[in-house]
Amino acid sequence: MGNNTLNAKMISKMFLAGAKNLDAKKDWINELNVFPVPDGDTGTNMTMTIMSAAKDVSQLDENTDMQTLCKTISTGSLRGARGNSGVILSQLLRGFTKGIKEYDELDTVILAAACEKAVETAYKAVMKPKEGTILTVAKGASEKATELANEGVTDIDKFLDEVIKYADEVLSKTPDMLPVLKEAGVVDSGGQGLVQVLKGAYDGFLGKEIDLSINEESATPVANAPKMKAKTEEADIKFGYCTEFIVLLNKPLNVKQEMDFKGFLESIGDSIVMVADDEICKVHVHSNDPGLAIQRALKYGQLSNMKIDNMRMEHREKLFHETGDGKWLEIKTEINGAAEQTPTYRQGDTVPLMNGSTATAGAKEVEEEMPHKDCGFVTVCAGDGLAEIFRSLGVDYVIEGGQTMNPSTEDILNAVQKVNADTVFVLPNNKNIILAANQAQILVEDMPGDKKIVVIPTKNVPQGVSAVINYIPDASVEENTEAMTDAIGGVKSGEVTYAVRDTVIDGIEIKSGDYMGIGDAGIQSVGASIEEVTFEMIKKIMSDDLELISIYYGADITEDVAAKLKMRVEAEFSSCDVELQYGGQPIYYYIVSAE
Repeated sequence: MGNNTLNAKMISKMFLAGAKNLDAKKDWINELNVFPVPDGDTGTNMTMTIMSAAKDVSQLDENTDMQTLCKTISTGSLRGARGNSGVILSQLLRGFTKGIKEYDELDTVILAAACEKAVETAYKAVMKPKEGTILTVAKGASEKATELANEGVTDIDKFLDEVIKYADEVLSKTPDMLPVLKEAGVVDSGGQGLVQVLKGAYDGFLGKEIDLSINEESATPVANAPKMKAKTEEADIKFGYCTEFIVLLNKPLNVKQEMDFKGFLESIGDSIVMVADDEICKVHVHSNDPGLAIQRALKYGQLSNMKIDNMRMEHREKLFHETGDGKWLEIKTEINGAAEQTPTYRQGDTVPLMNGSTATAGAKEVEEEMPHKDCGFVTVCAGDGLAEIFRSLGVDYVIEGGQTMNPSTEDILNAVQKVNADTVFVLPNNKNIILAANQAQILVEDMPGDKKIVVIPTKNVPQGVSAVINYIPDASVEENTEAMTDAIGGVKSGEVTYAVRDTVIDGIEIKSGDYMGIGDAGIQSVGASIEEVTFEMIKKIMSDDLELISIYYGADITEDVAAKLKMRVEAEFSSCDVELQYGGQPIYYYIVSAE
């Protein structure tokens, strides 16, 4: 590699450096969201998207060729894509890697063409591209790259420096393209995220001191993670065995095989990490039956580097040492390919033996398979009450997420695979999840088999509820798609939360800590009282033709307080039916629909 070209090793280094810089800036980027809501998550979504690929890239050999590197970046970011900004970032990476994968050395001409391919791919992924966003910043960078290449600039350092400076300049102009950005006094958060990736990559190119190690936490949702207790206590460990191994693949896994294997692992345990390339697949899973994971893996090839730890015994050993009363005999099993030994397990476990047979002591619970049907439903929501409402309406699988954590494309795919139906309707219930659901739909179409995904573009929970209610079992998929899509257009909705910073939106001055009622058309009410803000918001979204008001109260509202609000709404709108239901959602005190 000279001053005028980049090889796979340098591209890998630059990619990891870009991912790390985005990770370091994600909280700052979150704060750039126009609406000052506590769930601003552009930085988090983009970070989790790129870190999904960075984890895989960090495990590649330093001599990995360009084709393998590009496949790893593209596949990892697509599967990990979360939120609109994350999906767009994954498409930029997908298009860019398509443009460079056939070359061992990249010059400025190839890089410029790859940037064009990146922008083309990303714009195609968005139904209605909007300028003043990450797309605009990407397009500006691409246009500058093409201009420099056409001018004969061959020095990579100069090329990268000027492209990034221009991307930053375009970013600074995004408030002039989107009035809502200008009013809020911020640049586009997604565009800022892209610029930080580019700046980090440039630092990697320059050889700056950067920690390129990728940890699991950066790519794992932490919004709802429980806080650790200061003192270790006796724990109810759901899955007792930590199982790790490498599969020496007979042939590369296709997309469906990868999804099926990961879906199987999720059905028997948790803490799953599965990374595959053309030759090997590394697996980590916590389960109560290591033999099941091992038996399934043998379908794909030979096993190597096997290790099984009894976590319950290790935990008890730690507890015993903490008391200072003596020693506990540790039962820890490690299996490697050369050892001819039988693992030691506790009574009641199913044990894989080295000769290929198994020894079983006690019965194991097997999850009953879902009966097959023509159509099924997957929905996304946050809150145990909302999840139960959807289940009572016939939804087969509820993905926990939404306002506080956008599920990835892979999360949606995994949920769809668990529904035993020919057609699965997916209800995102959040405008920031629709793109990820659309990507899942495309991936399913590319898989062998007849399963089909239909995305009903619900932007909130009330629309999702209306869509399910309007499903007709005896109608065709096409008829139901039309009926449900029409139904969500007749729902007016609003949500009440609090502001995390001072800003001005639609001429309304908002202070940090204020309560906000946000309707379909934007901010409807602002004030210091949750009840007053909610009541004013409902008055704003109501019209004479509406007959039903549904109020879903969140985790931070008591039933008595919610009932008081209901009585006030009933008195104001005496000709309407008013329903009050427990939603249990975080962040949003009330979710309201009127139809």
